[in-house]
Amino acid sequence: MKGRLIVLEGIDGCGKTTQINHLSQWLPKSGLMNSTAKLHITREPGGTLLGKVLRELLLNPPGEQSPEPLTELFLYAADRAQHISQIVQPAINKGDWVISDRMSGSTLAYQGYGRGLNIKMINKLEEIALQGISPDITLWLDVPYEDTILRRNEKPKDRIEAEGYLFLQKVALGFAKIASERKWVRIQGNLNTTLVSKEIEREIKKLIKQSNLNHIS
Repeated sequence: MKGRLIVLEGIDGCGKTTQINHLSQWLPKSGLMNSTAKLHITREPGGTLLGKVLRELLLNPPGEQSPEPLTELFLYAADRAQHISQIVQPAINKGDWVISDRMSGSTLAYQGYGRGLNIKMINKLEEIALQGISPDITLWLDVPYEDTILRRNEKPKDRIEAEGYLFLQKVALGFAKIASERKWVRIQGNLNTTLVSKEIEREIKKLIKQSNLNHIS
């Protein structure tokens, strides 16, 4: 049986980590997974050993050597290619499930809409790096960027998070546009954490039910 790829997207501070932690506990007990399937929790950037090095370069570069926007884009693409080849594709081929904290949608939102890089170029790099893999479902945690700023106010900021309000606003608008174009599942992320979790559970159950119906037909 083919494995599943679930991706959670959204701006920093939208609650992805909390919901992924919930899914890591709920999914194996939900009855949705094949009894022999394993659940892999991963992220971009940084899902592989090489990716961890790339993540550090991207988010906490040494000294004043911050990568230029185009360099930044290529580093994210390199991380994704490694991630797909080493983690995602092998797991899906074995029938396992994968939950990824971010994937190509984030690159389009941050480097495309945030940085203003060419969208067609980003889409081409995405096509190359993904190697034919696409998520079974992408859950977009939609939280007003003002709320995420308040949530992260006490936490130390990495290079991307420290870009400021205008950048974050562009990224948030980018996510909304991408979600509409790619038919992501919108989850209202500023509700009570339990309510958000229940909505995510419903959407995953709906996905599996529809997949089963399609398989039967």
